[in-house]
Amino acid sequence: MSTNDSPEEQGGAGRPPELPKAPKAAETPETPETPESPEPPKSPESLRPPQYTEPPQSPQPPQSPEPQEPSEPSKEVPGRQPEETGRQRLAAGLWPPRVSRAQLIVALLLFVLGLGLAIQVRSNSDSSALRGARQEDLVRILDELDGRTKRLEDEKQRLEDQRKELESSSNQAEEARRQTVEKERQLGILAGTVAAQGPGITLKITDPTGQVQSDQLLDTLQELRAAGAEAIQINGVRIVAGSYFSDENGGVAIDGKKITQPYEFKVIGKPQDLEPALNIPGGVVQTLEKEQATVAVTRSAKIVVDALRAAKQPDYARSSS
Repeated sequence: MSTNDSPEEQGGAGRPPELPKAPKAAETPETPETPESPEPPKSPESLRPPQYTEPPQSPQPPQSPEPQEPSEPSKEVPGRQPEETGRQRLAAGLWPPRVSRAQLIVALLLFVLGLGLAIQVRSNSDSSALRGARQEDLVRILDELDGRTKRLEDEKQRLEDQRKELESSSNQAEEARRQTVEKERQLGILAGTVAAQGPGITLKITDPTGQVQSDQLLDTLQELRAAGAEAIQINGVRIVAGSYFSDENGGVAIDGKKITQPYEFKVIGKPQDLEPALNIPGGVVQTLEKEQATVAVTRSAKIVVDALRAAKQPDYARSSS
């Protein structure tokens, strides 16, 4: 071992040998670079393009939610009342009705006004049939109405007198018996089993051409009954409630008994009512005259109706007293 070895060689016996250094390139002036920190790895979301974001808005006051009908029954929160729906609020507003006193008075006045208008319209419609009548016809009709009213008033007064007699009579049984006999006589006149007499008229119809039929005589009978006739006899045949007319060869039959012209009606009733009823415009007299028949009406203070009908015994009906 030579003495020329350097101390490094001597002391570096245990060091590894140094590698040969590479030859340096031509040195150029370089700017000192700052050490760069390693960039973190970019995520896939950071690689997306930036999106537009709305600017922040100022907070608005909370709005009350509109009432909506729940599609499902809401669960009740304990300690909180359930909200009413629109239908419930409408029903609560309509019932019970809140009516003031002024509204009741107005409704009552409107009802009275409507009732008066209805009565007025009805009275106008009832009187429209008499608008085309002549003055003398209206006077005659009023007289007939006055006569009927007078008869009804007399009947009312008679019934009142009978009631007073029954109440004040000491012997009510005798009074009841007397009234029973009187009622029997009246019913006998209506049934044709008792003769009758009183004021009335005689109506004679002469038909030389034979144009008068049974229906025209029936219309004459109905007109007399409507005017207040109480007993009627035609050519010896007593007219009752069940009488009927039929046409026969060369004449008319009443209750199956043939009568011939002239047809003579004996009618007991008030002459002042019976005669005008036959002579009204379009009435019995004008209708018969159109058939070329002659009609004569005669008033009389005493008309005797003496044709009688046999009392028919009922087969099944019996008195309940």
